[in-house]
Amino acid sequence: MKNKLIYILAVVFIAILFLIGRSLQHAHIAGKDYNKDLYVSRVIDGDTIELSNGETLRYIGVDTPELRERIGVDWVYNPMPYAEVARDFNQDFTKGKSIRLEFDVQKRDRYNRLLAYVYIGEEMVNLELVRQGYSMMYTYPPNVKHIEEFLKAQGHARKNKKGLWSDLEKDVILSSNARENIGSVKIVQTDVLSTFLSERLLILNCRDNFKVAIFKNNLAYFPKELLRSPDTYLRYKAIRVYGVIKDYKGSSEIIVYHPSQLEILE
Repeated sequence: MKNKLIYILAVVFIAILFLIGRSLQHAHIAGKDYNKDLYVSRVIDGDTIELSNGETLRYIGVDTPELRERIGVDWVYNPMPYAEVARDFNQDFTKGKSIRLEFDVQKRDRYNRLLAYVYIGEEMVNLELVRQGYSMMYTYPPNVKHIEEFLKAQGHARKNKKGLWSDLEKDVILSSNARENIGSVKIVQTDVLSTFLSERLLILNCRDNFKVAIFKNNLAYFPKELLRSPDTYLRYKAIRVYGVIKDYKGSSEIIVYHPSQLEILE
């Protein structure tokens, strides 16, 4: 009984220390003037920069193609299509320039990078990357303050075939060709064979061992019928989905963050 009590007290103590640490981190951000004499000292890639105060910042709401690929424990320079273009645009737009930051609900990611909307004058860099077609919108709650603006910007880029959209629309692939396009941004056409809903995410099992994953916190943007009965809503339906094709345990997969990535074909 005594050992159990000590264990419970230890767990409570660790939890209290964790909460205090998070509170101090948020207080540090809130109390620090991140817009005083702040400029971009280095551009890391299309959606990540280093600030003049030494902090690394990841843009909210965007996801540009990757410059590097992880092989084992190493990161190898192997740029995806439009990755270098996105980086160059980011660099021309921001490097050495005075910037202003706007935070959302979550102010740091798990890598301790700042998360923010970055402004040069009245222009938001995040939004411009999407509008010019160098990035797809990336919806990750709770940081969704400008989701409607990003959606509109992406619609503009797609309609006008800007940047990566110039190739995507004319190069739709079938799920049978997904594996040979791992690491690329593609529009994939397939059929949903079954669905699986867990506490964490919804999986659409499609033809050719191709899967679509939608995390639970993103399902709020989808029709309620999908969450109520995924099988009834999507099973045996032909769909088109766009995003980065990834390898996950031998399957080809695209992660969907917003309904705009998924189209049900009639």
